[in-house]
Amino acid sequence: MPLNIAHDALYMIEYRDSPAVLVLADGEAAAERGRRAAEQAGCRVSDTVGIEEAVDRLDRQAAVSTVVVELDRDHGAVLDRLLDRLEAAARADRHGSVVAVPPELIDLVAARTPHAGVHHLCGATELERVAAIAFASAPRPKRLHDVRRSQGIGLQQLSEEVGRIASILASLSEGAEASEAPARPSETEKEGEITAGQVRTIIRARRLRDRYFHADLFADPAWDMQLDLLAARLADERVAVSSLCVAAAVPPTTALRWIKTLCEHGLFVRSADPQDGRRVFIELTDEAAASLEAYLKAVQRLSPLLV
Repeated sequence: MPLNIAHDALYMIEYRDSPAVLVLADGEAAAERGRRAAEQAGCRVSDTVGIEEAVDRLDRQAAVSTVVVELDRDHGAVLDRLLDRLEAAARADRHGSVVAVPPELIDLVAARTPHAGVHHLCGATELERVAAIAFASAPRPKRLHDVRRSQGIGLQQLSEEVGRIASILASLSEGAEASEAPARPSETEKEGEITAGQVRTIIRARRLRDRYFHADLFADPAWDMQLDLLAARLADERVAVSSLCVAAAVPPTTALRWIKTLCEHGLFVRSADPQDGRRVFIELTDEAAASLEAYLKAVQRLSPLLV
């Protein structure tokens, strides 16, 4: 009889090559969100561990495809260490990570985990969680999906779009410099200068469209964020990641993804907050700022109506 039981038990063992996912959560509700999303993404949950034990568990983990972190609150230094550990793993290409947080933790996760291998979710739906885990666990080449909308956008498409924006701005800057060389305005002339007030007027005009048209028709987070950062630069202000996500006028998860991509393509640069080690500021690079100002000056010459 025992032999039959042993035989039956062995027969029931299921061997799968599904990606292994380790779920790190700060409560049972958070753990259930992570487990359910991982299973729906076609992954195998190897274990579920609390945040307090997370770093030790990662140090003992033999192999894992993806680490899923589900948080409902801040955990201070414990969370800082965990995020630093995930960032180091991403840089070493050991595994992918998905970190789902509430809005109040956006600045922290952005400051600690800038690497593209750590995928940020904020106020995410279950569909967003499933897509992010599937993407992080998939073998290369990977596809990235913006699941808040009915259609997805591929990671390569996103990178190509940002590269295209950078190239266009660079060419506009070069063209503007060449065309303006023969007639340079004097120091006393203010004509043609771009001010923070003008840029913010453009931003307000763009937001005004949402009263008359569906916002998805004109969603352009890369452009909206560049305008916001230019206005801040001209006003000598600094912009935190959470504020820039609001300026993007898209879901926070989408905005966080664009911020990372724009940093990677040299349009944005991260700078530490000297007063808060758990926060970073985002700024335009000097080249991006010069290109954007040159573009706005060129448009001003065509028409005072800038939208």
